[in-house]
Amino acid sequence: MAGLRDVVTLVFLVSGLGFMLIGVCGIVRLPDAYQRLHASSKCSTLGLLGLLTGAAVHIGTPESVMKAIVTIVFAFVAMPVGSHVLAKSAHASGMRQWASTLSDELAEDQAGEVPGA
Repeated sequence: MAGLRDVVTLVFLVSGLGFMLIGVCGIVRLPDAYQRLHASSKCSTLGLLGLLTGAAVHIGTPESVMKAIVTIVFAFVAMPVGSHVLAKSAHASGMRQWASTLSDELAEDQAGEVPGA
């Protein structure tokens, strides 16, 4: 049974690290701050999910599982909200989007334009 727990732990840890690695590649390679924010929020939420789940499975005590669940719930609520606030603040300060970005829906909403018209 301990061998199965170790395999499950390893799967969760590797998946968490994989999401973190993909997110770091996105942060390095994506062209503007808005897309980098998207990559960083995805990698931090999904990577943290894998790492904390792996740690909770490995430790196996009810306290560690409860702490992991509370942390994951908090992260899934707080990280996207934080990324949204950062993106909105960057937009308000005039940070430009990548030249090949197709639309700026926030600017269209603020200008009172009707989408698709």
